Amino acid sequence: MVLRHVMTTVLRAILLWSLVGTALLLPSQVLALEKYGRPLPSMDNADGNGRDAEESLFAGYLLTGVLAHNPSFFARPDNSGLVGLRHMLHLETDLYKHYLTFYTDQNFFSDRTNGWIELSEWDGTYALTGVVGHMSWRLQYERDVPLDRRGLSQEYADGLVTAKFQAVQDLPAWRRFFPNQNFTAYAGGGWLFHNRNYFARPDNSGRALLRYVAHADLDLYKNKVVLYGDVNLFTDGDSDNKANPTELDWIVGLALRWRNSEVAVYYEQDQPLDRAGLIQKYLAIQFRVSFDVSKRDLGLGRAATAREPNP
Repeated sequence: MVLRHVMTTVLRAILLWSLVGTALLLPSQVLALEKYGRPLPSMDNADGNGRDAEESLFAGYLLTGVLAHNPSFFARPDNSGLVGLRHMLHLETDLYKHYLTFYTDQNFFSDRTNGWIELSEWDGTYALTGVVGHMSWRLQYERDVPLDRRGLSQEYADGLVTAKFQAVQDLPAWRRFFPNQNFTAYAGGGWLFHNRNYFARPDNSGRALLRYVAHADLDLYKNKVVLYGDVNLFTDGDSDNKANPTELDWIVGLALRWRNSEVAVYYEQDQPLDRAGLIQKYLAIQFRVSFDVSKRDLGLGRAATAREPNP
């Protein structure tokens, strides 16, 4: 029975990814880049984040990428220009073990229609998050502003709760049959309790109110080859049905890792759900390198005391 259950789970995962892959190939699909808090697949091992709570001060990663194909992903909050390059800094520190963590994401974009190099948008995110068992929570604030001209800015604060499934932990027989693979997924919902110009559709219409999320990582081999997917749904607080999704953003990507570095190729499409309208999509290639600064790296760790030689 256990083997049958495991095989059923794997087959469902394969079916899910097959459907996503098929969707990417359909020319009739009309699905913008969701730049705001898009999670990346974890570079940590399945058994934990690998950080010593007593020794680690902060961790994070640096990311740079190019939107190799971009017909409609804009370079500023007012939907002007087209993104060429993306640069990002992620920093996090545990305030109290894994129950309370602070992190910040600083995203910068350039406009390929304006020479590729000069930065055109800055998105700054600041958040508190925590994990309790299979549940995670997050309180986040973000502000997105143009850098090379005056224009529309976006600002919001939200709360999000998700539930997580991890095969190596939640299926006892998983490691026996798949020792070099893992499957991780989470899903949940959130509320944008503060919203200034954060819209409910790619064409900058409506006012986002609720967010539904789902994410999956399929570790194909020892966390070195990872297939991942992401879904974000938003509702419109100005519509009659405030719980009905008005925008769907989805992404699928493949990440290749070596030690603390990663190269990924991913594709995203965003579409309105309740009416015809603007569609945004892009294909990107990005490089990411992670780091972890410990107390010992800064000379703050407990020094080992040398024993006095016996007389």
